[in-house]
Amino acid sequence: MPAESEQSIRKRILDATYAVVSRRGANKLQLVEVAAEAGVSRPTVYRYFGSKDGLLDAFALYEQDNFAAEMAAATAGLRGPDRVDAALQFIVDYQFSHSHQLLVELEPEYSIGQMTRVLPIMEKGMRNIMTGKDADLAAAAVVRIAVCHYLVRGHDRARFLSELRYAAGIELKRKRGLSVSVG
Repeated sequence: MPAESEQSIRKRILDATYAVVSRRGANKLQLVEVAAEAGVSRPTVYRYFGSKDGLLDAFALYEQDNFAAEMAAATAGLRGPDRVDAALQFIVDYQFSHSHQLLVELEPEYSIGQMTRVLPIMEKGMRNIMTGKDADLAAAAVVRIAVCHYLVRGHDRARFLSELRYAAGIELKRKRGLSVSVG
């Protein structure tokens, strides 16, 4: 059996970090717990990330990269309003499947710090997807609504998606199924 690649070990540690942070929060994260979750030794975690702060910084970038890659996959091959709508649907699906709600409750200052860091990145990404004369404003509104839903979670997926569509300037044409138009 071939040896596991460096990249695979790193990914396992970062995935384990997600599990531990989701349960305990970032401030209570212990590298020994991440190592156990990943099935590696604590020195291995130190070898790859150097410290708890190094691991948390790498984890934040890992999550950001995963979000961007999954967003790109969700919108691939689409143009105009269909691409915007696919991006909005992805945001809703992502937030409901990647819950950090416990982290928000345990460590609101950490969560807000992370949102502050990624807000400009998310807005830039949405501006690349949005169309129309007010694309910058719509992108900013969409991202801020998404961040609000991240920090104060609702349970109504359809309502969340409707809010994002409204902010993006998309109206559902109920008589034509799910076709959309951008104003």
